[in-house]
Amino acid sequence: MYFLKRLLLVPPLLLLISFLAFVLVHLAPGGPFDRDRGPASPEIERAIRAKYHLDEPVLKQYARYLGLVWEKDPHGHWRHAPASFDISLKYRNHSVTAIIAQALPVSATLGFLAFGFALGVGLPVGYFTSVRRGRWEDYAGSLFALLVICVPALVVAPLLLMIFAIHWRLFPVALWGSPWHAVLPTTALGLYFSGRVARLLQEGMLAVMPSEFITAARAKGLGENAVLLKHAFRLAVLPVVSYSGPMLADLLTGSFIIESIFQIPGLGMQLINSSLNSDYTVTVALALLYALLLILLNLLVDFAYVLLDRRVAYQ
Repeated sequence: MYFLKRLLLVPPLLLLISFLAFVLVHLAPGGPFDRDRGPASPEIERAIRAKYHLDEPVLKQYARYLGLVWEKDPHGHWRHAPASFDISLKYRNHSVTAIIAQALPVSATLGFLAFGFALGVGLPVGYFTSVRRGRWEDYAGSLFALLVICVPALVVAPLLLMIFAIHWRLFPVALWGSPWHAVLPTTALGLYFSGRVARLLQEGMLAVMPSEFITAARAKGLGENAVLLKHAFRLAVLPVVSYSGPMLADLLTGSFIIESIFQIPGLGMQLINSSLNSDYTVTVALALLYALLLILLNLLVDFAYVLLDRRVAYQ
């Protein structure tokens, strides 16, 4: 019942987000035809705005965006005006669906690679810093986590480019195509999150290890590795599971800087371009897509949390 209620809240929440995004992008200065209109006369400009219904009130434009407008034709008959949500104002030969379909696989690939990088690096670092408390592994892992958390991707990405692409020429400088193109963007995007994962697991392990059930497991004669991996790790990783939903959403939707630096044709680049060009329909569609991803990923995390910790019960 809990998850059903959560799912029923998704449509009205997306409708609210679409309305807010639609109003905000219309309040921004400029228009979709400002950059390529040239020295057009006021009459031509008014005609263009009228053709795409940009001269209408914002609320009516939003209703037209959703396909809720009925108009009279020249013969006086009422007809349904087609929805405008799939029409790009800037790239009129491409639909919004086609633009997103072309960019989504790129951003999804980058996001999932960075997600795997964050878990693949963060979980071992967090585990060994907790079980090797006071040893060099603890100090090295803690220092690594602190550094990657403190240094933003805006700094890490240019450094990786300068060292590994320009100076040593080990990887391509930009664009997207081969697996080699993904190495530097994945590392730059996933480093910060690997530090967060390491800290969360370290704190979880240190909180769980003094527990009575860990002492009881040792008293039963279980080996130290079995105690740590089968008992301590299973509960200590729960904060990482809770964080994985927002983390994956951030990786899929928050790669604007990385995509811009490496010139990756993903959703981040499309959002930047559509915002600069005041392409309202593309901007709103991307905002809705990001919101939907965040909602669904958090819902999946709730499911995973229940599977890992059976003490959790939703009322």
